[in-house]
Amino acid sequence: MSGRALRAVKADAPADPEPPAGSAGAAAVQIQNVRKGFGHGTSAVLALDGVSLDVAQGEFVCLLGASGCGKSTLLNLVAGLDRPTSGRIDVHANRTALMFQEAALFPWLTVRGNVELALKLAGTPRERRRQRSEQLLEMVHLSDFAKKRPHELSGGMRQRTALARALAQDSQVLLMDEPFGALDAMTRDVLHDELESLWRATSKTVLFVTHNVREAIRLGDRVVLLSSRPGRVADITRVTIERPRRIDSPEVATLAAAITDRLREEMERHARGK
Repeated sequence: MSGRALRAVKADAPADPEPPAGSAGAAAVQIQNVRKGFGHGTSAVLALDGVSLDVAQGEFVCLLGASGCGKSTLLNLVAGLDRPTSGRIDVHANRTALMFQEAALFPWLTVRGNVELALKLAGTPRERRRQRSEQLLEMVHLSDFAKKRPHELSGGMRQRTALARALAQDSQVLLMDEPFGALDAMTRDVLHDELESLWRATSKTVLFVTHNVREAIRLGDRVVLLSSRPGRVADITRVTIERPRRIDSPEVATLAAAITDRLREEMERHARGK
């Protein structure tokens, strides 16, 4: 496959996959009829039920849905941190990098140290680590803070460090689990711009989890709406608004209203038990 690795995450007894829904072009991630349950017997909870989706190479896809719909569960399955109960996930990439809502930096290491540790774990030779870490910190505008420790940084700076650490892994697929959810609106808006610039510069495939409809439209090529638990693909919206977008633009607001109405329908359906 042109020198690309294929990592398959399968259930012990996979179901026959249905044709995945997705976009045209070579797929970086293929999710085929995935179900995921937790627990056993009467206490069992079905988190995902029959999810199928293709994410094309270089595509930015946002997963949207109400709390508890299985967004983070699906991301963990793609990352290989868990296995589906049935179905199959194929990741056509050397590896994936996962970025969480919390920066989860090592407090005893400097900003540069956190990034260089990721480079070390990724197998970067010692003589290249400093040079590469400096390049990454420049990309996220933290060159002047390389010697600071996490407690000396703002929330936005910590998330920039976490992003540089994720990029240091040289992964072709970047998985992001509500990375800006705890930030104020202004900081989040700035990081949206920086993330989009980095995505354009690196051509990475991004699978981004959010509960913020406007954020999903601001960033995504497509917005995938998951139904309330158990999570199913309820709707896929291709965002055709020209980039760069503003989260407060009329075009974003109009599309956000339509997707929000669809989300409300799913939540009301779930409340009725249908």
